[in-house]
Amino acid sequence: MADAEHDDRRSGVLDRRRPAPGAVDVDRRTPAPPPAPSRDVPPERLAAADIAHHAALDARMVQAARGIKLLTLASWPAGTEGQFLGGWTRGAPALPQIDYPKQDFADARREFDAIMREADADHPLGQYLIDSARSWGIAAELAEALGTGEVTRHSIRLYGKPDEPLPGDGPSTREAAQHFISIADELDQALLAPSEQVPISATSLWLQLQRALDDYFEGRVIEVVLDPELISKAAAGATRIRLRAGAAFSDYDRDQLLQHEAFVHSITALNGREQPVLQSLSLSSPRTTATQEGLATFAEQITGSIDIGRMKRISLRIEAVALALDGADFIEVFRYFLDAGQTPADSFGSAQRVFRGVPTTGGHAFTKDTVYLRGLVGVHTFFRWALQAQKLHLCRALFAGKMTLADIVRFEPLFESGVLLPPRWMPPWIKRANGLAGMLAFSLFANRIRLDAIAHSDDFVHL
Repeated sequence: MADAEHDDRRSGVLDRRRPAPGAVDVDRRTPAPPPAPSRDVPPERLAAADIAHHAALDARMVQAARGIKLLTLASWPAGTEGQFLGGWTRGAPALPQIDYPKQDFADARREFDAIMREADADHPLGQYLIDSARSWGIAAELAEALGTGEVTRHSIRLYGKPDEPLPGDGPSTREAAQHFISIADELDQALLAPSEQVPISATSLWLQLQRALDDYFEGRVIEVVLDPELISKAAAGATRIRLRAGAAFSDYDRDQLLQHEAFVHSITALNGREQPVLQSLSLSSPRTTATQEGLATFAEQITGSIDIGRMKRISLRIEAVALALDGADFIEVFRYFLDAGQTPADSFGSAQRVFRGVPTTGGHAFTKDTVYLRGLVGVHTFFRWALQAQKLHLCRALFAGKMTLADIVRFEPLFESGVLLPPRWMPPWIKRANGLAGMLAFSLFANRIRLDAIAHSDDFVHL
């Protein structure tokens, strides 16, 4: 997914070079395994007293994290869009000025610090709690700094930034984004089928999604609702999916929302609630964002639900974050999306995502949107490694709650011992193990084929 341009003209179709020791191949070679956590946990480390101790710490962390809802706290008031677009239409746009309520999470931060001190760093549950409590502590600091430039620093600590390399020291996230933008710009819009160009209203999509989810769960487990104040076009919780009222959607949007929001974000939250030991696996912890968004985007990819337009939107947001960090203000970023082909309303929504919680004057950004491509590459590489290591069961276990790739390997003995429960609900594509294995096996081999070695059309005669 993250091929970068390079000037390798060596002959031959198959690249038989081996990656450097410990490297994770992003585009061509066999992936190396993820960093090895404490896989061989001695039986005594799974003693009931250790489990109970960390379960109690986890319950304290869940309680302390209540109220630290970054996207909600950083949202903009209703009417901001209309006010800005009105000024834009008149030729006199003004930078949005957002007043964020002052937050105080000092008690929560002290509790997170205490949890980190009391957790056993040599126990897989303790490792998880230390990492998670640290992440929630940073999120609390970010929430307390809303409206200031400090949000940028905390945001980068949580989500990274566009110039960081993809897994395996590959190209940067920004370079990957520019790659997809370039490809999307080269494609002819006439390639779209007529049905793909017919907009679907939010009300129509609401009815379609609700019917599909009721059929899957055999009842009303997840409710789809319309929300006129939603910043993004859609958002998912454990039992509710919100669609922005008045937004227009496409056929691809419908499939993407089902696979991305419902069958990843909602299902992992629901399965997390089923865990008797780690209730925090139902929460959207900031440290799990890259894996969760990567898994959700991977679900779009493996089900054929993603289109190049979607890849372009994801990539434009990454480039926009980079532009804002480089000094572009809200109006300049809005104009960037507009010039890229988005409508004024969509351009406002896209720019708003970049400037959530930060000054709109430039030099600052909320960097969450940089995780999508990095997460996708990480999850794709993990799935390929799991096939090669004969551990596809770990891929299914990813749906048992909201966790990182490191967590799932770390938790393997806990799943085997029954401390953690397997997922109750899984998307249809992950249940079809044979089909998944076939796709991944082909991916492992096909990624060794060097396109630069067969770049000329005449070369295809010999394939």
